[in-house]
Amino acid sequence: MLELARHIVEQKSGSFEPDKFEDQYEAALVDLINQKRTGKSIVPKESPRGENVVDLMDALRKSIGGAKSADRTAASKKTAKKAKKASAGQKEMLMPIAGKKYAREAVAKKPQRKSA
Repeated sequence: MLELARHIVEQKSGSFEPDKFEDQYEAALVDLINQKRTGKSIVPKESPRGENVVDLMDALRKSIGGAKSADRTAASKKTAKKAKKASAGQKEMLMPIAGKKYAREAVAKKPQRKSA
């Protein structure tokens, strides 16, 4: 790997000639300052916008069956929320949180330790 890195560096290295270098950022900044000195109004340039912007979620829904699947996912989310309720047999598995009903029940159910 080290030999490959050296080979790449050797191929890409060259001498720097400052006369041929043009700093486009500096040129744009100088132009902006000159416009401001002359009193011209400065209007920011619009950023380029892509013409073929695709909504990935819509494309995914279409690929798996269209709008019908979107309705199914919304319905499944509603049923998933209902399934999160704990059943009566699960109370002992919940961790006690101070100030909550389950914590008080857990403290009441703990057996007293006998001191020897």
